[in-house]
Amino acid sequence: MSTTLTYLFDPLCGWCYGASPTVQSLGKRDDLRFELAPTGLFSGRGARAMDATFAAYAWSNDERIERLTGQPFTQAYRTQVLDKPGSRFDSTAATLALTAVALTSPEHELTALKLLQEARYMHGLDTSAVPVAAQLLSDTGLNAAADRLAATDATLLAANLERIRKAQALMQTFGAQGVPAMVVTDERGSRLLRGDVLYGGAESLLKHLATA
Repeated sequence: MSTTLTYLFDPLCGWCYGASPTVQSLGKRDDLRFELAPTGLFSGRGARAMDATFAAYAWSNDERIERLTGQPFTQAYRTQVLDKPGSRFDSTAATLALTAVALTSPEHELTALKLLQEARYMHGLDTSAVPVAAQLLSDTGLNAAADRLAATDATLLAANLERIRKAQALMQTFGAQGVPAMVVTDERGSRLLRGDVLYGGAESLLKHLATA
């Protein structure tokens, strides 16, 4: 039986961005089946308006993530996203973008996740806005996904809600307290990996799998 890794995440989660190098490496392996499971943690009721207090808290947390993982959080992100008047902390658009890719070019979804994360945290683009996320998809050649996101029709919304529902059910089943997290399914059954094992690199995680 092959090993399946189901990655529970939110595209606006800074800790998920911190885990990106490990996640991207795992997703490229031919000996693993890798599945993305967006949880909707920061969409819907989890979204909020950005204000000075929350922006300061987020930046402090991001600095901690950078120290631990080496993933960069730039001043462009701080000034153009966190400190932007009237902005929102809302992963709806980015999550819909990933679902649009899953429906049209599923083999590129992991690449699209990296694109959206780096656009926000490195280049200071507000990926909580549908036009921004759609333009990013278009610029990287994912035109069908960009068109689906721009239209945001009932089919896309339904598919997105179903993905979130499945991810949240997995979190509840395995007692995941937050993201990132990963469900491993192999000949021994299914089990939850805590997010902290995702920060040491793919090889370290695979060694952990062999002994956990």
